[in-house]
Amino acid sequence: MGIPFRITRTFAKITLLFLAMVINSCNTLKRVGENELLLKKNAIYADGKAVKDENIESLVFQEPNSTILGYPLRLNLYNLAKKNPDSSFQAWLYRKEKREQRLIDFLSKKQVDRLGESFLVSGLSEWLKKIGESPVIIDTVKTKRSLERLRAYYGSKGYFNNNTTYVIDTVKKKRGAIEYKIDLGQPFSIDSISRNIASKAIDSIYLLHTENAFVKRGDQFDLSLFAQERERLSAIFRNSGIYNFQESSISYDIAADTTKLADDQKMNIELNIENFKRRGDSAVTTSDYKVYKFNNVNIYTDYLYDERDSEQKFVRYDNYTIFYHNKLRFKPKTLVNAVFFEKDSIYREINRTRTYRQITNLGVFKYPTITSVPSSENGLDANIYLAARPKYSLGTSFEVTRSNIQQVGLALSPSLQARNLFSGAENLSIAGRVSIGSSNDPSIIDNRFFNIQEYGIDLNLDIPRLWFPFFDTSRIIPSYTLPKTRISLGTSFQKNIGLDKQAFNTVLSYNWIPSEFIKHNIELLNVQFVRNVNPDRFFNVYRNSFSQLNSIAATDVYSGNSSLSDFYESPVGNTPRLTIPSGTTGFTNAILNNEVPSTREDFESVSVIEERRQRLTENNLIFASNYTLNLNNREGLTDNKFFQFRFKFESAGNLLSAISQIIPFNKNENENLLVFGVPYSQYLKTEFDYVKYWSISRNNVLALRTFFGIAIPYGNSNNIPFVRSYFAGGANDIRAWSPYSLGPGRTDAINDFNEANLKISLNLEYRFPLLGNLKGALFADAGNIWNVFDNVEDPAATFTGFRSLEDIALGTGFGLRYDFTYFVLRADLGFKTYNPAEEISKRWLTDFNFTNAVLQIGINYPF
Repeated sequence: MGIPFRITRTFAKITLLFLAMVINSCNTLKRVGENELLLKKNAIYADGKAVKDENIESLVFQEPNSTILGYPLRLNLYNLAKKNPDSSFQAWLYRKEKREQRLIDFLSKKQVDRLGESFLVSGLSEWLKKIGESPVIIDTVKTKRSLERLRAYYGSKGYFNNNTTYVIDTVKKKRGAIEYKIDLGQPFSIDSISRNIASKAIDSIYLLHTENAFVKRGDQFDLSLFAQERERLSAIFRNSGIYNFQESSISYDIAADTTKLADDQKMNIELNIENFKRRGDSAVTTSDYKVYKFNNVNIYTDYLYDERDSEQKFVRYDNYTIFYHNKLRFKPKTLVNAVFFEKDSIYREINRTRTYRQITNLGVFKYPTITSVPSSENGLDANIYLAARPKYSLGTSFEVTRSNIQQVGLALSPSLQARNLFSGAENLSIAGRVSIGSSNDPSIIDNRFFNIQEYGIDLNLDIPRLWFPFFDTSRIIPSYTLPKTRISLGTSFQKNIGLDKQAFNTVLSYNWIPSEFIKHNIELLNVQFVRNVNPDRFFNVYRNSFSQLNSIAATDVYSGNSSLSDFYESPVGNTPRLTIPSGTTGFTNAILNNEVPSTREDFESVSVIEERRQRLTENNLIFASNYTLNLNNREGLTDNKFFQFRFKFESAGNLLSAISQIIPFNKNENENLLVFGVPYSQYLKTEFDYVKYWSISRNNVLALRTFFGIAIPYGNSNNIPFVRSYFAGGANDIRAWSPYSLGPGRTDAINDFNEANLKISLNLEYRFPLLGNLKGALFADAGNIWNVFDNVEDPAATFTGFRSLEDIALGTGFGLRYDFTYFVLRADLGFKTYNPAEEISKRWLTDFNFTNAVLQIGINYPF
């Protein structure tokens, strides 16, 4: 979520003046000695070809000073600091004979001494050094160490006979570049692979899994592949019954093939897998690895200390033994479904991981402890120790808010969490919200300071399985995919906010995660009912629509018509102002019923305004189902080479339409079918959202996001409900425009809240470090919204084909982000680079200035 701000021209001038002063006051070579060279560039060449691999470049000890768009900001900040601020102060103090005494007379001896220790004298310099960056002076000792690293790296890739050298070139005065040159030579390859495996069980398992080995005969030698092969074999053994397998048991003997010619560069590899080692007090003993099976699986639901062990009770369920104290609070089936160890099955490490995940996913236990203890020669006892979370927990949050509808607001959100509600790890959460605020809307009659209120309540019941009546889904979707069912009920009420909406919603959803990279979500039932309590306030809320209607009423055609005088607040003859709601309703009806003469243009404009008013003030009933697929191959927070993909498909109204064929529904004057007196919405909606990250360097990232969404009304609807439509602009979208202020199409934000049913957007952002946790970004956002296949006929707002792509807006800008570890505070300044609402000759760069720039404040990255 973001907050837009306008930037003044004065602020822009001050900022540019400050930057100019900093740039002009800096000397890049200020701290570089006469016989020293500032490192400007590193270049690595392997057999004469430039190497651009980030991993190889990171082996070099010295890197040039960081730059921002080619400018060494941190270096120049460091150079701004005084080298010896205390000495400089003393020299200044005694430069004139009576300066010290005058300062003592004006301040005091004690204060003059403190002045030398103050932030402005010494603290500022230390701060500049801390956030800055000292000049990187070429050091041949470090250069040689870099060569050793490069030699070792290429040696690990099979180039054992590589030769390395370096050359230092003077680029400019006191500036130098280093070229690292590697003569690789011929690589060594693997001629044969033999094995020496002590355990028969390990040997048998190994022979079954040789096909996907990373180390293969005929391949070039690569030490990293040996590490990957050790990890692969360890995972195979631990998932094949060898519960105590030690990765350190695997080693390789590597030798050159002496039977071949010297220039054949062939190597013989011997795989060694030793027996299990156990370290005792005085000696190390060894034993054969064995395949273990489970004799018993024990679940301790209330982990007891030694002095209470005698009080434990137990129950057996499907070959599992469940221990408890006093009373078993959990259904045995729920516990058993969360454990993937089975009696008489072999030990598998993957089942241990799945058990951890599923028990944690239940939400009723703290992080579990799982042990596997030998109970016979080839047998194990699995012990799962669980500690239950409290049955009930209370929470509350308080916040102070400010928005475009309230000067200040206070919100209180109490919550109650009830765990294991029906003994099957069902968790119920009840969250309430009460907020009051001071509105700046002059149309609100209530003159109290806190004159707007909003309150609501949400209930969520989470069930740790896919609850579907009369059908067992566990065969299709196993429990290790963390299946969950959520049943939600919610309602909210507003007073003196917009049209005072009352909303009721209920959702029945299922989600499961087959792997770390795939997530499915199905909302089998998503019902939302929105009731507008005060539709007569429409023109008080949507001021642009009122201005359009009032401007038509203010024309000479109507100002002299005495039959319309009752619609105005001021006498006829002055500039008329329609009263709300009687005047706006009367004037609209008079025009649309041809009770007064009007031009065709005015008639169509009033018709569009009235159509929008009816649409936004009518009550909505949305009875929908949807499916969402999420793909994400990110391997951690530091991974900057990944993609995310989200696909969503939603269908609304089809079930009710089918029921209407059996049970006749009432109809309104527009022949729309009614449910509880409200026309239900019917549409199809689909979305594609793709995010891709590229790591340009270790700290620089290029991020791309593309989005396409369309919602098509049909059957019982000729438009999309406002809550399901698309808008453009905002902190996470086209950042040069405020939310709802862009489009549709080439229209110039004619409404207060501009929305449509087709959206295309593309965002590109380059992120780079600035100072410590402060990051910078350059971005370009393109996109727009349009109406399509609905009842909007305005060609400027409608997508008619590829030619409409000319209406795609472009915003560019820069931003700052500060990383607080747990969240990122973001500020983006967007400039309107291409504005489709302008005339064709004025679309490019007309509003590209600080006056029309928009500052967006947001939390975390936009994508």
